[in-house]
Amino acid sequence: MIKRLVIAVIALSLVVVGIVGFERFRSKMIDDFLSGREAPAVTVPVYEVEPRPWTPVISAIGTVVAVRGVELTVEAAGIVTHMGFSANEIVEEGQLLVRLDDAVQVADLNAGRTQARLDEQALERTKELRERGVTSGVSLDESQARAESSRAQVAKLEAVLTTKRLRAPFGGTIGIPQVDLGSYVTPGTVIATLQDLDTLYVDFKVPEQQFPLLKIGQTVNAGPEEGALSMEGKISGIDPRINPATRLVSVRAEVDNGDAQLVPGQFVQVEVQLPLETDVLTIPQTALVSSLYGDHVYVVREAEQETDRLVAQQVFVTAGRRTGGMIEVVDGLEPGASVITAGQNRLSNGAPVNPSNDVSPDVSPDGELGKAETSTSEAEPDKADAEGAEQQGAAEKKIAADAADAGTHEPDVSEPDTEKATQE
Repeated sequence: MIKRLVIAVIALSLVVVGIVGFERFRSKMIDDFLSGREAPAVTVPVYEVEPRPWTPVISAIGTVVAVRGVELTVEAAGIVTHMGFSANEIVEEGQLLVRLDDAVQVADLNAGRTQARLDEQALERTKELRERGVTSGVSLDESQARAESSRAQVAKLEAVLTTKRLRAPFGGTIGIPQVDLGSYVTPGTVIATLQDLDTLYVDFKVPEQQFPLLKIGQTVNAGPEEGALSMEGKISGIDPRINPATRLVSVRAEVDNGDAQLVPGQFVQVEVQLPLETDVLTIPQTALVSSLYGDHVYVVREAEQETDRLVAQQVFVTAGRRTGGMIEVVDGLEPGASVITAGQNRLSNGAPVNPSNDVSPDVSPDGELGKAETSTSEAEPDKADAEGAEQQGAAEKKIAADAADAGTHEPDVSEPDTEKATQE
């Protein structure tokens, strides 16, 4: 019984040893097979670095403000008897918008005008009598004073009546009414907002370091989001004082809003166009890789020992200003270098590459990107994975064949141990 148990344990140990040995042998053969093969070249898009014209900009975040915009209120208290507008209506300057109950004021004005006409007639009669010498000069003076007092009283009553009526101070777009017919309003009650949307202000702030670059009349592009700065205007005001708390300077630009793309209070992106510069080295923003060790790019160069093979070489650069999808390269690159613009996560220093712009959109000198052929670029990693799987499958087939040939020798190794165990 003990002898059978020992034989079983020895047999099980031999099986385990055989399995472990085969796995090690298989791994070694795979490593030997793959070590002799070069990694397939990765197809990558490239961008030729050349000195180009460069229009630097100052980017900021701004707020749209109406050149003429007010909250309409009334000067007197009363009940609303007439509404002369509706929401989002275009109103003209002087248009009657709201009228309060003014029956008393109209009656007083009519009485004042009647008294004024009576005093004017009395003055005319006094003048005729004075010319004939029937009356004295004192009577004429008194008649003139009463006539002037009546005219002043009429003007006062007209002014009082005006406070019961709200008219548009300028032409523009009126907002949502805040009162209804029959509402009782008091002085200061907001009736609606009125905005002139033809021309708008864009207020923004820039750091004090860029203050010397600003000038009245500089071109400004604004829009609701970056990449859509279709509104153009000019700087109309620069605050001569820098805020000591924020170290920012306030700037105002005037923008033509003929198609009403912007509205007051809206958030916008702003770019101030600076003078054109020449011979500036730039690269697409997608080519720059940021890491803890600094910014770097991958440059396509010939292999040191094999001139017919291209490899990716990591080059650290100093990045400068950015605009329109492009980055200024201050140091690290020379004109004529080919930088890789996509797929850097699949690269390492010295990795073989195949430059081809068929897998990525072309980048214009202005930094504008064309339509991306994403299907081609996405298929590239899958193709590389398929090639790797095919190579591994071929390696496993070869190893299996070698193992079959080597399997006849495995019993020879274990036979002495089996005989020794049998003798024991």
